[in-house]
Amino acid sequence: MTRKIGLIVAGFALFAMTAVAVAPGSAWATAGKRVDCGKVMSELKGGKKAKAIAKDLSISTSSVYRCKKRETAKAKGKTLKTAAKSKTTTAAKSKATAAATPSGH
Repeated sequence: MTRKIGLIVAGFALFAMTAVAVAPGSAWATAGKRVDCGKVMSELKGGKKAKAIAKDLSISTSSVYRCKKRETAKAKGKTLKTAAKSKTTTAAKSKATAAATPSGH
């Protein structure tokens, strides 16, 4: 009896592993594809929400937000890396200013 149960459990486990391996996750569905940020931005400027754009273009919502972030950085004349650097240096300067300022107690 226990041998039958063991075989049933092993068979089910094998089936489950095979099913998971065959069906790609949604994160891998667009792996290797380039996102057309121009199209994303035109949809955003048209008033569409990020979730709707992601569904229509078969991309993730994070890709929509990434395109939006790049466009904002480009409009300010910065690359994505320099925008991140300036953000960290601004935070560091504000911490240094707060540490140098006497508390007045």
